[in-house]
Amino acid sequence: MTTSTLPVRPLGRSGLAVTTLGFGGAPLGDLYAHLGEATAIATVEAALAAGINLIDTSPLYGHGLSEHRIGAALRRSGRKDVVISTKVGRVAEPFAGCGDGSGYRGGLPHGMRFDYSYDGAMRSLEQSALRLGVDRIDVVLIHDVDVWTHGAGMIERRFTEAMDGAYRALDKLRAAGAVKAIGVGVNEAEMCERFARAGDFDTMLLAGRYSLLEQPGLASFMPLAQQKGIGLMLGGVFNSGILATGPVASAKYNYQPAPPEILARVAAIEAVCTRHGVPLRRAALQFPLGHPAVASLVMGAVKPEEVMDQVTELSAPIPAALWTELKVEGLLGTDVPVPV
Repeated sequence: MTTSTLPVRPLGRSGLAVTTLGFGGAPLGDLYAHLGEATAIATVEAALAAGINLIDTSPLYGHGLSEHRIGAALRRSGRKDVVISTKVGRVAEPFAGCGDGSGYRGGLPHGMRFDYSYDGAMRSLEQSALRLGVDRIDVVLIHDVDVWTHGAGMIERRFTEAMDGAYRALDKLRAAGAVKAIGVGVNEAEMCERFARAGDFDTMLLAGRYSLLEQPGLASFMPLAQQKGIGLMLGGVFNSGILATGPVASAKYNYQPAPPEILARVAAIEAVCTRHGVPLRRAALQFPLGHPAVASLVMGAVKPEEVMDQVTELSAPIPAALWTELKVEGLLGTDVPVPV
């Protein structure tokens, strides 16, 4: 039993309903630091106990470690109503050793290679089901087909591979009822739009590109998502940290030290928030849900207290005057949707 008061929204046309706060499994793969097994599993259990029903992970996260830990938490909780989301595009090679440059501090000692082919997607999904210990996966995303990951010189090849291979595999699985929703998970709104125009997708996970700080997808991609009935999951709503920490000296933006112009813009946003008695991170967390195409915010955490803090901040009041002042100050466009 849960006592969640988290709202739910439809995930596009998939028939799935997801809580507006989802749980993102990247940190459980020892992303920034080695994380104790008990703490990792307890963090997922806290999310489930809070009523969060969307759990997103990927083979990339700790080379499968995130999926292992999430699987353990699911078994311990006994929850059957959880929407499980994972990704394809990488295949594990258990005896190849690590060394893919993924940047994870820890994780399993297994290599990962890119494979966006039809067979590669099927194999990746089978491996994920085994690591998770489940007989169903609800949402499957084609992962990291973007310039950020592959570079401008390789993106055309990777996009073609994904549409000719992985997309066909997932479309077939969806038609057979084996999965309920298919999509992509990338760091660029432009690639989301390109996929949306090329195929029939239910959902997309966009990281870092629709936030209180910046909304590059607003003009073109977000309206297209609404038109096509694509439900958006958003990651990175703190832009790698700066919207949570504020413009401190160590603030990170896009996983790098924040440049002066970003620090200045965040300082201006925080000043408005302060005038209205609202913490910056609360405004940053709630802002993206103002857009009707957004179904859920996929938030990472490494301890139970972080999950509970997110739940609390998501429901805490924010005066409408705060959003109005941000627009008056030119820190949000006049046409940007905000929470009501």
